[in-house]
Amino acid sequence: MRSTAGETTRRGPFRRLRDRELGQLVVLCVAAVVLYPILVPVHAAIYGTYLPAAMLLGAAAVTAPLLSRRHPRTAIVLFLAAVLLLPLLATLPEATTIAPWPWSVPMIIVFVVFVAAITLQHGWRHGLLVLAAGTALSLVPSAAVPSAASSGAVIADLIVTTSVAAAALLIAILIAGRFRIADELTRERAQSAQEQARRELVEERTRIARELHDVVAHSMSLIQVQASTARYRIPALADDAAEEFEGIAAAARGSLGEMRRILGVLRTEDHAAELTPQRGIDQIPALVETTRRAGADVSMSGQVVGDVDAAAQIALYRITQEALSNAVRHASGTMITVTLSATSETVSVQIVNSATERVSDSTTPGHGLRGMSERAALLGGAVQAGPADDGGWSVSAWLPRLPASDAAQEGLS
Repeated sequence: MRSTAGETTRRGPFRRLRDRELGQLVVLCVAAVVLYPILVPVHAAIYGTYLPAAMLLGAAAVTAPLLSRRHPRTAIVLFLAAVLLLPLLATLPEATTIAPWPWSVPMIIVFVVFVAAITLQHGWRHGLLVLAAGTALSLVPSAAVPSAASSGAVIADLIVTTSVAAAALLIAILIAGRFRIADELTRERAQSAQEQARRELVEERTRIARELHDVVAHSMSLIQVQASTARYRIPALADDAAEEFEGIAAAARGSLGEMRRILGVLRTEDHAAELTPQRGIDQIPALVETTRRAGADVSMSGQVVGDVDAAAQIALYRITQEALSNAVRHASGTMITVTLSATSETVSVQIVNSATERVSDSTTPGHGLRGMSERAALLGGAVQAGPADDGGWSVSAWLPRLPASDAAQEGLS
């Protein structure tokens, strides 16, 4: 039994996170595409920056927010290089008086975008580092040009740029905190939904276990008691009939043991496999002998040597048990052959019964074949069932010797 509610709730937060990252990427790409064709002409025409240098440094500045997603250190170095070199490469002295300098308007916008982007992506420490380093490096061109250092326009440009970038940093910190709280709430909701799904699953398993205990186990107990006491309640009972009753009692006791094991699994909330030994390939001969004592004509050949995973052994035993039960129920009186075989990678079993003239009363397929197929598929194997060459019925199953660990844990439960 598997619940898809937990999987759905787990996918939700990841989808929202991907959507948020995609939205940020789109915004940064649009900003780069818009700012680059503005920044380069402004610095080349107004500040007299050599065009190739303006193009190169402009590209470094506008792509820094994009690079900061995966390579924050490289992005910071490129951006700070543009901050330092673009004002120093200005060749028109009058530019410092007629236009903002050392920060041009496009570079102020890039600075704000970069501080906000790196804060949202990597935290306030990275954002504060970019703000402090950018502000400090912008003072170098001012100090290199004595006439500009005392200019009120330059001082105002520095103050405005630093203030706007600091405001961007504060807003980005608040937005990042909002995102963090939203993510935590989403995770809490996902965990609550998973807990609810797990609780519903446990309740369903408990209900099934209660029904099995109250109805099926009680009936099996009555069968076992009646079969065990038959020889004492019926004094004239023939010896062969008494042996049949003993076989019925033994089968009922075995079924009760299996029922207790199933109830133990159903009532285990963590679905952990029980530690008591379970049926495996070594018990298949005993299963065949039990079926033979019940009156069926069963023969067995082949064997499996080497290591086989416990989950594969349990599945192979259960598949054989179900196939023999189906053959006895639907083709009673026929000859049944069980064949075990193995390769270096797989183990397999084939159960074939000869043709029968008896027609089964059932017109719809039951759950046995589906259960066998599910067991095999869970471990990476397969089950094939269909008419045999002689007109009988054949069930073949193969399983890997060593299934994947996750599948093996499911198979044990």
